[in-house]
This record gives sequence, C-alpha cells and structure tokens, in this order.
Amino acid sequence: MALDQVRWGMIGCGAVAERKSAPAFDKIAHSRLVAVMGRNPAKAADYAARHGVARWYADAEKLIADPEVNAVYIATPPASHAEYALQALAAGKPVYVEKPMACRYGECLTMNQAAEAAGLPLFVAYYRRALPYFLHVKELLDAGAIGTILAVNISLVQSPRPADRNPDRLPWRVKPEIAGGGYFFDLACHTLDVLDFMLGPIIDVSGHSANRGGLYPAEDTVSASFRFANGAIGSGFWCFAAAETGRADRVEILGSAGTIRFASFAFTPIVLENGTGTRQWLPPNPENIQLHLIEAIVAELRGLGRSPSTGATAARTQWVMDAIAGHLA
Repeated sequence: MALDQVRWGMIGCGAVAERKSAPAFDKIAHSRLVAVMGRNPAKAADYAARHGVARWYADAEKLIADPEVNAVYIATPPASHAEYALQALAAGKPVYVEKPMACRYGECLTMNQAAEAAGLPLFVAYYRRALPYFLHVKELLDAGAIGTILAVNISLVQSPRPADRNPDRLPWRVKPEIAGGGYFFDLACHTLDVLDFMLGPIIDVSGHSANRGGLYPAEDTVSASFRFANGAIGSGFWCFAAAETGRADRVEILGSAGTIRFASFAFTPIVLENGTGTRQWLPPNPENIQLHLIEAIVAELRGLGRSPSTGATAARTQWVMDAIAGHLA
C-alpha cells in the first residue's frame, strides 16, 4: 500500500485524543484528520469544532464508510478495538489502534489474521518504540554499553486515584469487561512492549495477580517472572493500591559490564553505570507524545518506511500480559 495523502478517520473522542495523539495527525506532512466519531453526538461535534475537523459522526460504520477516510484510528477502550478494527479492515482501510491492542490475546490473533487476509497494515499505539528517550536506551544496549544483558527488573508502584474510591463512578480502566483488567493492563503493557523492542521477545512467563485494595473488581497487585529469547531473565512488580511513600517507577537492566536505569512513565534521567563511570541523559518528548510513531506509520502508509509497532509486535505483548494475569488457556 502506498497512499499519497493519509486521511484519518478517528473513532473515539476521549482524553487520549485531546493531546497525546490526534493533534499529531495534522502536524505531519501528507497526513490529515478529516473525520471523528463519538457515541455522544454533542461530544463528537464539540471535538470536531475545537480541533478544526471537517466532519463528525455518532456512528462508527458511517465514519469507516466515508470515502474521504482512507485510514482509521481507533481511540476507544480495549473492549471495542477488535470490533472496529475488523470493520475497518473489511472496508479496505488500514488501522491504527490504541493500546492495549485488545482485551485478550485471542482477539489480537483475529485482528492480525484479518489484516493479513485483507493485505492491509495494522498498527498499535505503543509509541515508546519511537520516543527519543527509549531509543537512547536501545542505542546504549545495542552498542554494548553494559555488555551481555543478564537480567531486567521492573517496579511500578502507585497509590489509588480519587476516582478509584467512588464505587458508583469507577474509571473504565479498572473494569475488566471494558479494559481487559485494571491499571496493570493499561500501564504495564507499555513497559513490557518497549522491553520487547529493546531486548527481543519474552518467550516464557508466569505471574500472580490479586486485588489487595478492594476498591474495584480488577487486579491491583501483580508480580511476574519471565525469560527473553536472548537468554536474559526478568522480574516485575506492579501495585496500584500502595501508600504514597511506596511510589516507584523504575526499570533496571543488568549487564555483564554495567547497569542502565530508566523510568517507564516519569521520564527521569536515563542512568548508565559502567567501567567508565556514571552518565545521565534526558531526551525531550514531543508535545504530542505519539507524534514520532505516527510519523513512522504515515511513512509506511506512503511506502517510505516502516513502523516499529505493529499488530504482530503488540500481540506478543498481549500474550505476555495474559500469561501473567492467568488468562491464557
């Protein structure tokens, strides 16, 4: 596929579309957001008016069928990702879907099979694969800055959010029927995916999950043990019910000749310690954090490059998450 101009139709007008993603479509050459859809007509019309989008819909099928739309961005919660992706692919339009790719690994396989059958690309919003911050970590690893990679340790600990304490108005991110799980599925996927990008696939994984805070139905405390195809081993701990004093956001990669530490979300300085001493870097993020990944997607759709995040890579991440949470048969 080689499009001259990528004309995006966006399904979903929620928070992620305000700054993280949608504004980037109009900042990239040969790319434009031409239509948006939201189930609430008033919100869809408001989003279109505020962002200068020509058309809005309250029906996803109508947006997908719009002849001006030749690529579809799905910015809804995970429970509807597979449904909308399959509709768009059946209409002959490539798809960019938010992360996590779906609620379960089986849905990811169905989406990838549909994309292959249609001969169309399927991309997933694991934008850390294109951010300078994480690219710098990968460059250090690829250059042998810490020697042979031995092990990885992940720690993400957060406190409950105010909305988590209101059982009558819980966020969709802690409702398994909508999100696939809780904050583990929403956040840990970013770290697991970028490690797949840096170190290669995880091929063996086990885990434990529990609800220790009792605030919502989903898991809030998770531990995991895993092994990469390159032989490195890893462990992870995620907790979203801790006191403020326990907060942490750290990834540590241990090598035979040094250590690299960085954060998944806080973007604290990257720290390298090896035989030459200690050095730090803090590459800047773009205003719209998905910008660089969308640039790569537009380039691929125009036949000029390749996106680092695809349905195939995202399905691997979903498999790891499902294995940790005990959702695989």
